[in-house]
Amino acid sequence: MLEPKVWQVTAGSVALGLVCAAVAVAAAGPWDAGQRTAERERAAAGARAGGAHHGPAGRGTPAPAPSAAGVLSALTTASTAPEDVPAGLSGDLGRRLGPLMDDKGLGSTRTASVVDVATGTRLYGKGQDKAMVPASTVKIATMTAALSVLGPDHRIATTVTATPDRRRLTLVGGGDATLDAAGLRALADDTARALRERGDRAVTLAYDTSLYSGPRRHPIGPNDNIAPVVPLMVGQGRADPSSQGPAPRGEDPAGDAADAFTGLLRDRGVRVIADPAEGRSPAGAEPLARTYSRPLAALVERALTESDNDIAESLARQTAIATGRPASFAGAGRAVGAELKKLKMPLAGARFADGSGLNRADRASAALLTALLTRAADPAHPELRPVLTGLPVAGFNGTLRGRYAHAAPAAGLVRAKTGTLTGVNTLAGTVVDRRGRLLAFAFMAGSTRSPGAAQDALDRLSAALVR
Repeated sequence: MLEPKVWQVTAGSVALGLVCAAVAVAAAGPWDAGQRTAERERAAAGARAGGAHHGPAGRGTPAPAPSAAGVLSALTTASTAPEDVPAGLSGDLGRRLGPLMDDKGLGSTRTASVVDVATGTRLYGKGQDKAMVPASTVKIATMTAALSVLGPDHRIATTVTATPDRRRLTLVGGGDATLDAAGLRALADDTARALRERGDRAVTLAYDTSLYSGPRRHPIGPNDNIAPVVPLMVGQGRADPSSQGPAPRGEDPAGDAADAFTGLLRDRGVRVIADPAEGRSPAGAEPLARTYSRPLAALVERALTESDNDIAESLARQTAIATGRPASFAGAGRAVGAELKKLKMPLAGARFADGSGLNRADRASAALLTALLTRAADPAHPELRPVLTGLPVAGFNGTLRGRYAHAAPAAGLVRAKTGTLTGVNTLAGTVVDRRGRLLAFAFMAGSTRSPGAAQDALDRLSAALVR
């Protein structure tokens, strides 16, 4: 079957014990029509993302409350280069944030930017143009570039091709880092059905990973938070397919996927000769069966909510492919930077060494992060909206589910992407203040000594914006 499969989704109900939190979340906005796509699907299917390298992702997270429809519709086009304002207009915010920025938990280097999204006015800044190690907040840049180039409806295909005599099959990786066992079974069903239509005959199977180039291993080295970066994998290459979140990864995810596919074909009566071998789909081969990822909007939301490194690297390479660049770490970085330049983002000092933020060579400023969030809220760029709807909700889901216990009243109101590497702690997102303004913020800290102390300090800073 060559057409995209459509998943019917039914939203789950909110647990009674979280009614108050759900009301707060609804007020925070911004939302899509009804509920966030990623949350809706997880509520119905119990799906779990993986790859977060800096915080626990809770299980059984309830679906958020219905949307606060007026938040995004009330926005006017925002400036792409926020202007500083006289101290009289932002002095109260400065007096509130200043002492919090001096918290020793933030280490020796800390920067900040707070912008009124509707007007593009910078309400607070401290070293906002200084390029810092962003850790996982760089995913905001990756997702913005991918959505801008590909659009929110783009789907990633995994394809089985066949030679005209249908004696040689090739499993072709298209870069879907979310392909799971169910998707592989569906692909095997369609492949077996297509083969039966031409009569039962023996086949060989190869697997094609030629879509990507360059190193497969992330510079961070073997790590439970990311698989080797290849265009073909099932269950994100986990050694134990039933595991969730950070977990040991196999050395050859593509080969493992091909082995699993071979077994599925044999279970369906297909005679597969020998074990699969790596090789390109031959000239003249045509698609025999195909399965698709969920739309890019849902992948972006999942990558941001759960800080999924595998999806982030996949989408960085999808951006490279779409712009005619090599699908490698270097090519993807150039593609992301070029697309953000087209969006007129402040890129002074920025560097995109990977798509996930695991690489310490990444650089981004607080001004860049708030500009990206502001552009994602711009009514002229609805294709970027999943960057906002995918942000974790404070005390509620994703990498913020276990935070803000001591930073009232932020729970349910702050929506932000976290970033953590050893000695690096960052937070960038949005909040609706007591006047009803949607603010974009970025707080970045370097040379931190205690991740817990740094995260608490960041939580207090963003909570202060609520008040």
